[in-house]
Amino acid sequence: MSVTPERRAASAAPSRDDPVVAGLSEAVGGPFGRRAAPPQRWWGPVRVALLVAVVVLALGLLADQPCRATGWADRADRSMWTSLCYSDVAFLYRERGFADGLLAYRDSLLEYPVLTGAVMQVTAVVAGGLYDAFGGGGDLAPAFAESVVFFDLTAGLMAVCALGVVVATARTVPRRPWDGLLVAASPLLLLSAYVNWDLLAVLATSLAILAWTRDRPVLAGVLIGLGAATKLYPALLLGVLVLVALRSPDRRAALRDAALAVVAAVVAWCAVNLPVAWWAPQGWREFFTFNAERAADFGSTWFAIGLLRPGLLPESVDDLAVVSAAVLLVLIAALALTAPAPPRVTQLAFLAVAAFLLVNKVWSPQYSLWLLPLAVLARPRVRDLVVWQLAEGVYVLLLWRFLATLYDPSAPLLTNHQYALAVLLRIAGLLWLVVMVVRDIRRPEDDPVRPFLTPGDATAPRHRRREATA
Repeated sequence: MSVTPERRAASAAPSRDDPVVAGLSEAVGGPFGRRAAPPQRWWGPVRVALLVAVVVLALGLLADQPCRATGWADRADRSMWTSLCYSDVAFLYRERGFADGLLAYRDSLLEYPVLTGAVMQVTAVVAGGLYDAFGGGGDLAPAFAESVVFFDLTAGLMAVCALGVVVATARTVPRRPWDGLLVAASPLLLLSAYVNWDLLAVLATSLAILAWTRDRPVLAGVLIGLGAATKLYPALLLGVLVLVALRSPDRRAALRDAALAVVAAVVAWCAVNLPVAWWAPQGWREFFTFNAERAADFGSTWFAIGLLRPGLLPESVDDLAVVSAAVLLVLIAALALTAPAPPRVTQLAFLAVAAFLLVNKVWSPQYSLWLLPLAVLARPRVRDLVVWQLAEGVYVLLLWRFLATLYDPSAPLLTNHQYALAVLLRIAGLLWLVVMVVRDIRRPEDDPVRPFLTPGDATAPRHRRREATA
């Protein structure tokens, strides 16, 4: 069978495209040949990535078994932290009234956006029904046993979301299907997939970007709105779409698409929020009240500064966080509007979410999942992703030791100063990746994704230029 140039150029070959993978491939015969035809096998890039993701997610569940056996009974149990199996899920089932049959927002306050709360509520009802019908949880007390069933259902849902993120990432740039494997094999999934419900928003964001690249601005907007109803950060994509539209050769059509996405996002967000705001106004406001009154918390830059230099920061860092975020977002806009070539959507989205995390009042370990598909699509280079995720992994390990010390200070495992240094290490890892993405924007010839986009246009959101927005 003859091999045409079009077929040879169809997809990126990781062993030829990525320097690290190319070096490792020497052990098995070297990089994929430039004249070689891609093998036509059932085990294509997406299926391989899904298989790897299933293995990683299963290992994550296995790692949670020590805590699952005790029903996540007590945060003061040091073994929960040292075993690296902590999760908010079972605790919140008992602490937010789900175990008592209360309705979120109406009967009990819940500091989560309404779509996340709805998922928690439905899962709690199903968990209670399954426990009543079949039991479960071994010899644990009923409340703890039910919380284990609740965790199992939530973990299954988060695993499905993670698989969806893998597929969406693999499909976003059609000629780079192996990029999904960089999400699937990520240690962040192993460490944080089941800590909370963040993968709901990660999936919505990934699908929104995919929809935008497929000429579906309304669907992209709806997904952004639904994502913002699970975690607020997907709303940052709306500004990104406007910036991309401003750099489009067909600015009028691009701005029209961006406007459609913004309107669709607002309508979708209102559709799920307004009924709850009317039905349970105080409960609906709790998410906003909780975050407005929250002090600098674990993982944040401000928390680290407070540990290293007590008294340096004011009691409330709200003004500092808002001003810092505004400055960083203005800098990102300036970068987008002055870059030699129009930046890609995922480059700007990654920078926007990274900026938000760097100055936010809290930076929980699972928040880094927000960045994972964006980082892969913005800078799919093994070296840079490993640098960032290695820093994240070290931070998570030290965070659990720090929390073990807080709940049981009789035998400290980590000092305040050491934990603050761990936060700084995490920041440094993310800044490394940020610098690489900014460099790619300023020097488009270094962008590893750009050669695989539609020739002649690197940013237009629609009209046969769909790959260019990835």
